[in-house]
Amino acid sequence: MKTFVDKVLAQADYQPARLLEILRAVQAEFRHIPQPVIELIAAGLQIPRTQIIAVAEFYSFLHLEPQGRYELYIADSITDRMLGNQQVLEALAARLQVAVGGVRGDGLVSLNRTACTGMCDQGPAGLVNGYPLPRLTPAKIDALADLIEQQVPLNAWPAEMFRVEEPIYRPDLLLNQAFVNGAAIQASFARGLTETLAELDVSHLRGRGGAGFKTALKWRSCSQQAATPRYVICNADEGEPGTFKDRMLLDLYADQVFEGMTVCAAIIGSSHGLVYLRAEYLFLRDKLLAVLRARREQGLLGQAILGRDGFDFDIEIRMGAGAYICGEASAQIESLEGKPGIPRTKPPNSVVCGYQRKPTVVDNVETFFAATHIAIQGGQWFAAVGTEQSTGTKLLSISGDCLRPGIYEYPFGTSVRTILQDCGAEEVMGVQVGGPSGTFISNRELDRVVAFEDLSTAGSFIVFNRSRNLFAIAQNFTDFFAHESCGFCTPCRVGTSLLKNQLAKIADGLGAAEDLAELSALCEVVKNNSHCGLGESAANPILTTLLSYPELYLQQLQYREFAPAFDLDATLAAARRLAQREDPAAHLNQVEN
Repeated sequence: MKTFVDKVLAQADYQPARLLEILRAVQAEFRHIPQPVIELIAAGLQIPRTQIIAVAEFYSFLHLEPQGRYELYIADSITDRMLGNQQVLEALAARLQVAVGGVRGDGLVSLNRTACTGMCDQGPAGLVNGYPLPRLTPAKIDALADLIEQQVPLNAWPAEMFRVEEPIYRPDLLLNQAFVNGAAIQASFARGLTETLAELDVSHLRGRGGAGFKTALKWRSCSQQAATPRYVICNADEGEPGTFKDRMLLDLYADQVFEGMTVCAAIIGSSHGLVYLRAEYLFLRDKLLAVLRARREQGLLGQAILGRDGFDFDIEIRMGAGAYICGEASAQIESLEGKPGIPRTKPPNSVVCGYQRKPTVVDNVETFFAATHIAIQGGQWFAAVGTEQSTGTKLLSISGDCLRPGIYEYPFGTSVRTILQDCGAEEVMGVQVGGPSGTFISNRELDRVVAFEDLSTAGSFIVFNRSRNLFAIAQNFTDFFAHESCGFCTPCRVGTSLLKNQLAKIADGLGAAEDLAELSALCEVVKNNSHCGLGESAANPILTTLLSYPELYLQQLQYREFAPAFDLDATLAAARRLAQREDPAAHLNQVEN
């Protein structure tokens, strides 16, 4: 044990910031984090053992108790439920004789649920020892169980078992662009770095991770900080259920993502880049490392890039360990520093005080991908597409009730109706735009458009037909937030659980009018008082379904007669204010007319 730990610590250069990386290696070796190992790591890194325990307890893929040698997780996102994940769990539990949430007596296999695995277009999906198991058909489940019972090593399993497809149904401005490695770096230096930043400004590129912060402003602010070193972080922790477009970009377009990071590094004066890769994308790690090696060989990473003295920049891959909150920039930085991923208090923002308390740019995979092509083509080329406030195109991960789930690229300003036609969606009840933290819209709102000024999204687009239960959707999303809350602040830690329970009461038909009023008031408390974006978004599944289908909530109340003066439309006033909606569709009397 000590020999293994010493080797892992040496590979991590004895840096406490690499604690998560160290614990992942230990988990893979021992199937949990043993207490003696905690003592060895604490001594080797010279950190308190309590810090190690806090990290191990924070991340869902790390365990202090032994798991199976074959560690199975089945995705429990709403799309996986729609595709029969419960039947998959039951079949695996029966075939492998293991309880859901438990470890088999002989220690061979464990079986658990997990949140979205980033394969919503290919569900029901799961993971085995971190590697993907898409499209879990009955035949595949039988084959999987046989391989486990025969104790066949994962590297000897059929490749088809792990094959993740990347269906791109509608490429547009970015996905259609030809690209030669190094073109964006060369164009940036030929034009001048200051001028390239100006082109990024002209493009009006906004962050594609959901927040929509102006990219040029972020890069410029970071470059103007006096402190050094400066860092570039690519946020590849694509944890929003229903989102998988970054998976596709890293799988098929990694060079262009890394090139965007390199252009950013040249502009802000950075020599060190980090990719925070979500744990569920472990299968991409070796491929990305191979791309990085090739770029070093081509002179596109490392010392004196493209022969330019003084321009030294390299990129390393760091893995997450299963925590949705680490998609938030400051929580991700905490995780990269070997801590639990609890969001920081702001200000200062990461451009001032980021990784290792130094100026840091944190941008999404798609943002760096777009920046690469803007560096080559110029800002006006990009700004000519989309809308005035939302330039360029947006990659959408489309899943749910449609004939063609997969990746679509659209100019901003495209209507939901057009998108539904393209993906083959019929009899639509509603669409969840932007994942659980986004907006649910009804079939009365299909002429709304994907844009920062209307339906903002990090890329998730889930379709629900009329056979689906609105409350099952809202409950799945609300349960997700309650589970993923980091627990730091009371409004989120307690509030998400209260939301979950109150919504369940109404969904079960046991609610009275005052319960609905209380639910609306609770949404306001959670949204307005939480520490970070998770808590601020946790009420959205309730708020947006309530505004889209208020009549369904009203019908679900068993005891409306207890409050004869109850006015649902007045109760919805708080929800409308929080969701910034006053359109006719958000008023019950308009719906009923």
